[in-house]
Amino acid sequence: MAEKWQNWSRSLQFAPERIVKPTSTVEIQELVREVGANGGTIRVVGQGHSSSPLVATDDTLVSLEEMSGVESADRDRCEAWVRPGTTLEVMGEELLEEDLAVHNLGDVNVQQLGGAIGTGTHGTGRELGNLSTMLLGVRMITADGNLVERHIEDDPDFIRAARVALGTLGIFTCLRISAQPAYKLHRQEWCTGVEDCLEHLHELIESNRNFDFYWYPRSDEVKLRTLNPPGETPEIPYADLLEESVEWAPRIIAKTRELRFDEMEYCMPIGAGPAAFRKVRRRLLDRHRREVAWRTLYRTTAPDDAMLSTSYRRETSVLSIHHNNELPFEEFFTDIEPILCDHHGRPHWGKKHNLRAAELAERYPEWDRFQEIRRRLDPKGLFMTDYLRELLGD
Repeated sequence: MAEKWQNWSRSLQFAPERIVKPTSTVEIQELVREVGANGGTIRVVGQGHSSSPLVATDDTLVSLEEMSGVESADRDRCEAWVRPGTTLEVMGEELLEEDLAVHNLGDVNVQQLGGAIGTGTHGTGRELGNLSTMLLGVRMITADGNLVERHIEDDPDFIRAARVALGTLGIFTCLRISAQPAYKLHRQEWCTGVEDCLEHLHELIESNRNFDFYWYPRSDEVKLRTLNPPGETPEIPYADLLEESVEWAPRIIAKTRELRFDEMEYCMPIGAGPAAFRKVRRRLLDRHRREVAWRTLYRTTAPDDAMLSTSYRRETSVLSIHHNNELPFEEFFTDIEPILCDHHGRPHWGKKHNLRAAELAERYPEWDRFQEIRRRLDPKGLFMTDYLRELLGD
């Protein structure tokens, strides 16, 4: 009987023909050539924190969990080579040993680096790009089984495609990422009213290194979260301080969370964020408050130039809609989604959404360029599935 695989929230389950856990580049090359010769397909999976069916397959599923750790670090250049199966938590600790840290992290630290980059995982901060912006170079196995190495200096288009590629260009074996000297942050959490938060939203975004807020539909109150260099934290006189701490950045930005949830997330122009949030709040209060107690998260990210990045060429507001993983989410998410689309939203690739190629292509100016690169690297669709063909339009 085939081994069943399920994602972190348990909302995605499937039984691939086999699950393979290679330990070396040579093993991956042999696997790619074998599956390709037999006309099969391969999908690579990380920790399974995503909830969209990007990795779902009835053929070969590859886990890179055995290919973990920082391979090398250069303190002078502020760079590191990191294996793709490294979790963000492990990466943070190993980089700290080299007196280095990455510029930002998301809300949780369980993801593997390869998956986080491949889906455009992000944290918050108007001047902070998503994790894929760290990618400077790659070693990867392409569909013909060859090992290639590319760098931003000699092939920028390739790297701009690889930064958010959904595992469709090949299998990463090691990632060259940018870093910076290790740093500490002062984290504070505050409680305030929703109108006070929205009235001061621009100021909060501009005056804090990292800022986000959670809105709770049952109480209709807001929790603010700020992270700043110690000694540079602004006062928030209209909010009550709940807790605070100072720690090395990778230990304080992201956390390990036991509560599991399903999520839909859309990224829209930064100026559209407040209006979109107000409409989502109103819809949730009017229709879903009795069934939905989970919070709505509001974040920002900096623009970048990755071809399929949700922050491509625009400052971004991000709305994340959550629901308990043991309760039906489809009706709730489907009711909220048109609001986010109407505000020029791009769905997070790893979260629940219902858009497909025709609608997505309109949202990405370099959509055709990405498809050209993907088809050139994988002309027979070794890394594709039926869902990815619907998503990317093949």
